[in-house]
Amino acid sequence: MMKKTRREFIKLAALSGAGIAAAPLAAEASAPIAANEEAVGMLYDATLCVGCKACVASCKNVNDMDAAPAPNDADRLWDAPEDLDYRTRNIIKLYKDGEGDFSYVKYQCMHCIKPSCVSACPVGAMQQEKGRGIVFYDKDICIGCRYCQVACPFNIPKFEWPKAFPKIVKCDLCKFTNLKDKGIPACCDVCPTKAVIFGKRDFLLAEAKKRIAENPDKYQKEIYGEFEVGGTNVIYIAGETFDNLGFRELEHDSNAAFSENIQHTIYKGFVAPVALYGFLAFVALKNRKNHHGHGHGHDAKHEDKHGSEK
Repeated sequence: MMKKTRREFIKLAALSGAGIAAAPLAAEASAPIAANEEAVGMLYDATLCVGCKACVASCKNVNDMDAAPAPNDADRLWDAPEDLDYRTRNIIKLYKDGEGDFSYVKYQCMHCIKPSCVSACPVGAMQQEKGRGIVFYDKDICIGCRYCQVACPFNIPKFEWPKAFPKIVKCDLCKFTNLKDKGIPACCDVCPTKAVIFGKRDFLLAEAKKRIAENPDKYQKEIYGEFEVGGTNVIYIAGETFDNLGFRELEHDSNAAFSENIQHTIYKGFVAPVALYGFLAFVALKNRKNHHGHGHGHDAKHEDKHGSEK
């Protein structure tokens, strides 16, 4: 889709104005999705993570992000984020089952093969790099609509509410920082146990399957991200069920097929806004499926139930 500046977008909206009739919006079936052979991502092995949070600290340092003290530690100097927000691109959380078993889990952008956030963005501020498939954001194009937040099935993009000129914040695999300078995302660069590794998706997927095959009693059979929402470039293996780790049970089809159809009708013809709101409501309700105990957006409640690292 051609990029638009804020001014161009507002001008087009004003010119289209009244008199444009709402057009019927039909959801088109998504074609089978295949990752580009050059696509890169990360493999996170929850069984290797020791919860040191070096990845969180390094990410903040490399990307020059503010500290996020815990709510009760507002006057303290150290960084203690409890969840993803405009100051935190990746986070380590703790799952406990009440019987002594526990597992750490890392959350960040999943870098979907067919990202709904990119498809939903009306001006091209949210983009996907050709070839490597990295999903990133251009603040100079963004109009602040936050449709990317609604469209994301993992509830990842965050908005800088306290800032006078806010932007969307999410992991971009250190595309403009560590990946550019060192060839590896900061979190993967510093992990002492190699719980998170960087590479081409094909290699990471093969490595995940190899580990599961060699240690079937150690891992769940599922590789999270292999098929969810059409597949993601960030994938997970774990010894605990992904349901317990706070991951949604998602369909294998990407929501991007729906948003692209809306994109091609609304933003080219600017039909009545009610059609857009209807689509956003549909996606929002779809993303709230399995609200209790599923999804990155509900991790705080999930941790309170099973125990937290405080």
